[in-house]
Amino acid sequence: MPYLFAPPPVVALPVLGADTLFPVRRVYCVGRNYADHAREMGADTREPPFFFSKPRDALVPVAEGHVATVAYPPATDNLQHEVELVVALGPAVAELGRAGQDIPLAQALDAVFGYAVGFDLTRRDHQQRAKDKAQPWEMGKGFDQSGPVGPLLSAARAGHPERGHIWLEVNGERRQSGDLGQMNWPVAAIIANLSTMVRLAPGDLIFTGTPAGVSTILPGDTLVGEVAGVGRLSVTLA
Repeated sequence: MPYLFAPPPVVALPVLGADTLFPVRRVYCVGRNYADHAREMGADTREPPFFFSKPRDALVPVAEGHVATVAYPPATDNLQHEVELVVALGPAVAELGRAGQDIPLAQALDAVFGYAVGFDLTRRDHQQRAKDKAQPWEMGKGFDQSGPVGPLLSAARAGHPERGHIWLEVNGERRQSGDLGQMNWPVAAIIANLSTMVRLAPGDLIFTGTPAGVSTILPGDTLVGEVAGVGRLSVTLA
């Protein structure tokens, strides 16, 4: 049976050193996964991981060496940056646990295809109003072009980074600086925990949280972020 209108295009990320693309299924994000960022957001205890989502068409795939142009979103006076390690789940995830559900911690890294650098752009004023009213965060986190992501580096080439510098600069000024080893919940624990709530599948992405130093950005700003051993991501706000 024909579609009523053309289906939306597949959202896919480039893969370093390969001539194939990684098709994205779902996008999950971990909140407050670095203690210093949790404190600057008003939480001072280590909590179990909690998750929110972005729509996959909010992603902006960025090729290696490119500076992407990202539209400054409407309806905000406080857009903020968050640099994150992004985890991409590959075909093996469907063979773990119960077909991607209840994955044992010891097997969780087997689900990973690769890693990338991502920016979780956030309309902080919308998010704060939602928090104050115990309402959902979607309009603060899931708006158009809110998730620039660089090319994927396969785990076969990069291994599984447990430590390494993660940083972000705005117009050449260092704003965020931390280490992957400061995560409250490392990658394996994130995957295992998330798989108890949803069935994970090939194509899923997980933004793993951000270190302290988030701050307001403006039209015309250029953001450069890096995760050591994984890659670098650059965008300019139009």
